[in-house]
Parts: sequence; C-alpha cells; structure tokens
Amino acid sequence: MSVAGLKKQFYKASQLVSEKVGGAEGTKLDDDFKEMEKKVDVTSKAVTEVLARTIEYLQPNPASRAKLTMLNTVSKIRGQVKNPGYPQSEGLLGECMIRHGKELGGESNFGDALLDAGESMKRLAEVKDSLDIEVKQNFIDPLQNLCDKDLKEIQHHLKKLEGRRLDFDYKKKRQGKIPDEELRQAMEKFEESKEVAETSMHHLLETDIEQVSQLSALVDAQLDYHRQAVQILDELADKLKRRMREASSRPKREYKPKPRELLDLGEPEQSNGGFPCAAAPKITASSSFRSSDKPIRTPSRSMPPLDQPSCKALYDFEPENDGELGFHEGDIITLTNQIDENWVPWAHECLQMPPPWKDLAPSLSLGIHEEMRLGVSEARAPKDRPSPSCRALNPTHSCPPPHLQPSTGSISLWHKLP
Repeated sequence: MSVAGLKKQFYKASQLVSEKVGGAEGTKLDDDFKEMEKKVDVTSKAVTEVLARTIEYLQPNPASRAKLTMLNTVSKIRGQVKNPGYPQSEGLLGECMIRHGKELGGESNFGDALLDAGESMKRLAEVKDSLDIEVKQNFIDPLQNLCDKDLKEIQHHLKKLEGRRLDFDYKKKRQGKIPDEELRQAMEKFEESKEVAETSMHHLLETDIEQVSQLSALVDAQLDYHRQAVQILDELADKLKRRMREASSRPKREYKPKPRELLDLGEPEQSNGGFPCAAAPKITASSSFRSSDKPIRTPSRSMPPLDQPSCKALYDFEPENDGELGFHEGDIITLTNQIDENWVPWAHECLQMPPPWKDLAPSLSLGIHEEMRLGVSEARAPKDRPSPSCRALNPTHSCPPPHLQPSTGSISLWHKLP
C-alpha cells in the first residue's frame, strides 16, 4: 500500500474513533437516503430467509440435504453431469408399500391395495421432483442471483460511501491544515459514492416487481403440483373403493381347521411297574369285548374328544372270563363317572387324584366309545396274569365329583359293571 493510502486509512480510523469514543458528529445523510437504506436492508434479510425456508419446504430432511450437497460436490469434482436427486418421502413410502404388497401376493386384498397405493406414491414423488426443478429455476435461482449480484453490489457501494465520508469528515475538521484542493476532492468523492449508492438502491426498490413475478412463479408451481397430486389421489381413492365393493360382494370363505393328531408322549416307566412302551402308532380307537353269550364287537363311534377324562391302553388284553373287557394296545377308553366309594389303595397313587378325591375310594366306570362301563378293583384282579391297564391321555379337573378326574398316570382295568 502506498503512503497516500496509508494516510487515508489513518484519517478514517481517527475519525471513527472520535465519533465512537469522543462523540463527534459526522456528516448526516438525508432522510430519503436513510429510508432507502433501511428498505434495502429489510429486503436483503427477507430474500435470504425466504430462500432458506423455501429449500426446507422442498427438502425438509436436513440430513438428506447435507448428504445431497456432499454428493453434488463430489459429482462436480469427478465431472459427472447427472447429480443424484433428493429422496422424496412420497417415493420412500411408495417403495415400502410396493415391497410389502408383493410379499403379501395377489390373493391378498391388502396386498393389492398396497401395490396400488405404492404406485400412486411413486407418481407423487415424480410430481414433487418436477416441483423442485421448477421452483429452483423460476424462484430460487433468481432470488439467489439477486443476493449474489444486486444486493452484494449495493452493500459494496454503501461500505465505500462510509469510508469516503470518514475521510471527508476528518479533512473537514482540519480545514486550514489540509490543502483546500484535497478537501474538495474528498467532498467530491463522497458525493459521488453517495449518488452511486442511492441510484443502485433506488433501482432495486423500483424493480421489486421482479420479485413479485418470481413469487408468482412459486405459487404457480405449487398449484400445478397440487392439481396433479389431487388427480393422482382421486384415482387411487376410486381404485380402493372399487376394491372394497368387490371384496364385499364376494362370498366369505369359512375357515375349516385341520383335524388334530394325537401326540403320544411316552413315559420312561409306567406307574403299574410295566416296561416302557414305544411310541404308539396313529390311534384307530378300536377295542373288543367278549362274554359267554355275546360275540366280539368293535367300536363304531369316532374317537372321543380329549376334553373328557380318557385313557389309552398300554398293551393288548384278551378277556378270559365273563364280563371282562378286551382291548388292544393304543385303544382309547373314555372314563365316564364314579360308581361307588370302594377304595383301591393303588388308584390314588396311579391317578394322582387331587383333593377332594384324596379321602375317597373310587371305582372307575370306563367306556370304549360304546360307553361300556367298567370297574377297577385290585382285590378281584386275576393273580395269574397282569391286570389290563391303560394310561390317562389328559388330566382334567373341570368335572366335580362324582366324575373321574384323572391325571396322566396309568389305570388298571378288569371288571365290567352291570
């Protein structure tokens, strides 16, 4: 910097200190100039904030905006022409709907509806992308150009005017010590800068209709977007209503549960002291009964439901005396009720009867689908062969006495009651 430039900077600094600290008054600008300066300042703040808010309106996710800015910068460095676009929320929602709609399949009403809604959301995302492009071209870019060029130029003129005013005021206070020609030049430069700044501010304020036009372009773009969005959503609503009518007109399919298969969980050792039995084959619920005057019969009814007290034969037993029950391994026997109060000591241990059965001595009435009633008595059991026995399939405590409430233990059977 030259000596003249250093002297000028010294004059400005001295005048500024005297005004801020010493309370000296500088040259006053007229009210019209101050009013224009105030309006320009407000315009600059308005344009800057409107730009920021508009970008937030179009791209509301700050993390996505930052990522997009970084990707655009990398693309420029690499020389790539096509830049990645902003991930619209409608597009993300549409992709989610389409993915799950395909997983549900075409047989699902909800899956088909998700596919329709997903396609509509993706169309909305495309319309939103068009809105972004149009707003950027017709609103954001012109306002950004206003900030970068016109407003920046006005700020430069005002800053230059302030420097020349300080220089002129310093020399004016020292009039007589400073040559008149230098003072006159300082005054001319001040007036020149004032005129340039005033002209640029006046031009900006008088041509603000351009900003109105740009704002109108923003509104037009929004209107076009919302018209297309309404059309897309109307079409989607019609599709969904049509699907609801079609679904309501179709006959409903009744649910038919598959028959349950009985699961035999074999025990390592039977409560009667027998050997462990292998897993029983699929139960056919067949049994036989033999007496002196009646032929052997097989049950004709279907397997009893497991909500009744029942048991399963552990091995085959061929009756040898009148009134004895004959059955095969795996036969299902339904326990119907308690006949009398005779107590069999081992019955409580095998059946694990809970109170109030603890103090009772029940004989058992059993049925093999024909509801044949059998009794249990250790005293009358044959001595030369093992007693016929069966195992309870399921515990039940729902029936009060006198009905039998077996747990999953083993039950010895041998006599048919009248």
